[in-house]
Amino acid sequence: MESSSAATVSAGPSLGPTPADLLRRLRARGAADPVTHVERVPARPGVPAPWPSWAPPELRAAFARRGVVAPWQHQAQAATLAYEGEHVVVATGTASGKSLAYQLPALATLLADPRATVLYLAPTKALAADQLRAVAALELEGVRPACYDGDTPRAEREWIRRHSRFVLTNPDMLHHGVLPGHAQWSGFLRRLAYVVIDECHTYRGVFGSHVAHVLRRLRRQCARFGSTPVFVLASATSGDPSTAAGRLTGLPVTAVTEDASPRGGVTFALWEPPLLPPDSGPSTPVPPQSTGDHDDLQQVRRSALRETADLLADTVAEGVRTLAFVRSRKGAEVVAANARRALDDAVPGLGDRVAAYRGGYLREERRELERALLHGDLLGLASTNALELGVDLIGLDAVLICGYPGTRASLWQQAGRAGRSGQEALAVLVARDDPLDTYLVHHPEAIFGAPVEATVLDPANPYVLAPQLACAAFEAPLTPADLALFGDGAKEAVDQLVAAGALRQRPTGWYWRHRERPEVDLRGEGGAPVCVVESSTGRLLGTVDGGSSHFLLHSGAVYLHQGVSYVVDDLDLVDGCALVHAEEPDWSTHARDVTDLSVVSVRSYVDAGPVGMFLGEVDVTSQVVSYQRRRIATGEVIDTRPLDLPARELRTVAVWFTLSPQSLTLAGVQPADVPGALHAAEHAAIGLLPLMATCDRWDIGGLSTAVHPDTEAPTVFVYDGHPGGAGFAERAYGTASAWLRATRDAIAECGCESGCPSCVQSPKCGNGNNPLSKPDAIRVLDVVLANLPE
Repeated sequence: MESSSAATVSAGPSLGPTPADLLRRLRARGAADPVTHVERVPARPGVPAPWPSWAPPELRAAFARRGVVAPWQHQAQAATLAYEGEHVVVATGTASGKSLAYQLPALATLLADPRATVLYLAPTKALAADQLRAVAALELEGVRPACYDGDTPRAEREWIRRHSRFVLTNPDMLHHGVLPGHAQWSGFLRRLAYVVIDECHTYRGVFGSHVAHVLRRLRRQCARFGSTPVFVLASATSGDPSTAAGRLTGLPVTAVTEDASPRGGVTFALWEPPLLPPDSGPSTPVPPQSTGDHDDLQQVRRSALRETADLLADTVAEGVRTLAFVRSRKGAEVVAANARRALDDAVPGLGDRVAAYRGGYLREERRELERALLHGDLLGLASTNALELGVDLIGLDAVLICGYPGTRASLWQQAGRAGRSGQEALAVLVARDDPLDTYLVHHPEAIFGAPVEATVLDPANPYVLAPQLACAAFEAPLTPADLALFGDGAKEAVDQLVAAGALRQRPTGWYWRHRERPEVDLRGEGGAPVCVVESSTGRLLGTVDGGSSHFLLHSGAVYLHQGVSYVVDDLDLVDGCALVHAEEPDWSTHARDVTDLSVVSVRSYVDAGPVGMFLGEVDVTSQVVSYQRRRIATGEVIDTRPLDLPARELRTVAVWFTLSPQSLTLAGVQPADVPGALHAAEHAAIGLLPLMATCDRWDIGGLSTAVHPDTEAPTVFVYDGHPGGAGFAERAYGTASAWLRATRDAIAECGCESGCPSCVQSPKCGNGNNPLSKPDAIRVLDVVLANLPE
């Protein structure tokens, strides 16, 4: 349970140095000071409130046994609104005790009504398991909490459907298991009093749009069984939480945003790794998801992965319990492996106190790692954002963030993992060699002085709406009254499904025509997960989402699992299986792809003389065609090997701008330099878009060309990397002037001469970051900004 009182039990007080002393020691280990800014977030006292009069004595006593003597003001306010039947979202900081705000009304109702039920939805299995522990620890008679997800043994599922009154699951299981089998869940749904949606700010983009319709399908089934549950949502601090929660649920939602919980002080440092000597090459294995291409560079910065690994080793050596967030699965493995190696070199056996944690691990591995960190067996953990959400990690002293996580909301969520018992904490953002990271560590006001982003989702996305209506029709025939529930575009989507032969219209509604149910991927990850299997033993090592399999599991790829290297022998996309063998090569692999784009339609445009700014639909075709093998020690390219993988097609939404050739010539960009100028501007624009939209660099793609056949002009495209779009291109179009101004400033302020990963090089460029022209990219953006209206 998230801490809601300073009396909450922790894993024990920190015996290590204070955050200020620790930061001083970390800064002193190099010749140059890598810290560009230190922000002191002061401690604050809590504002308690009395227990609501409706809270039963046995529930108050149960919370008291867990160390909660009284709620904080925001907890009591949100809980009372929910208990009185109002849909509510509590959007307060990390460790502010949001869980009490929904547990209090939900459990009070279960105790008062022996037939009532509660459904809890979490975006990750780890969070649901953590909440199960918290509810079960209250030891309330008759509640019978249980997790119902893909890890639940089939023998237990029938008991949960019949007997559990507090079911904890995730949107995927609600979509795949509960709603299609609603007849088996009829008793539970008929008595459903509350639906709790935890960490609702994570439901953004295509995933969020899908979840919005899964919740509408849930409301539809509840109405058929005669129930109208109250929705209680919990969110990290976000912009306009009421609107976002309303768009997610389709209901009016009241927001509670004043955080009344106490908070220990945080020392937050922005850390830029030092420059390496010329021609020294990268200092660590460089996965393609994590750092930039280093080919043809005279001087580069030390890898953020290696810097984070060294910092993790240093904090663990100081006895400081530390969580390092790394953006990719492969990166988390690299950081953990390098930290373990450094610790074992210093004190043999100390490396055993560090591990990696990421999605794709088996359930037993994940639970053991969570237990080991909570009990102090592990002092350091390198994790993907799988541990960003509300899993209770009381006792952590420091958080290292390897690369900006894409949004300020995620940054503060990750930083808030430390200092959860009121003690002082240290957070360090380690910048990658990337335009956005470099911009942020030199413009701290963009982090500490800016509001948290609003959550972007679009339930009207036709690529989401039509498949979700098909799922709803499979569950029960659609009626005209249902269409209002699913919102704008529902009638058009139903007509398309009828025309495609998926639905049959009858006087009583629209009926699903097929025996099997629709196959819909909520997370937009490009299909079912691919299993990674060791060839010699048949042992399942883990899984990789379908969308990443072409890059991570192609034949010859190096795959890391808990510090052990494997090489892929074969990728079978039909059966969803990659066969691997254990091997420790002295090289890493880097997949490369090619992209083609065509304009389908224009939604909106601005005619600014020699410059045009457009928003519309595009078709994108991409294919992984080869991979490089590079020496781990030096980054030297050994060879490039071809791959024969199928192309992938995507219809999505893009923003693009065009320039007249004459305007470029007048600005001093010679015709031969136009491709490099546009390519560099495209890379930097993609890198800076997360400043404006709740996206990650990996959510978006781009393409630039000196003459595009559809625009007949020099053009730069930036597009959403999800079918039908995810709202990011629309946000870019709406803030085009501010977005491109920040892009221009980031390039111009970079200290390199000809372009580097800190400004115009991209970590995912399929053309090996060639051609690029930094000075001409500035001239291109000057032309755009001079003509584009504010």
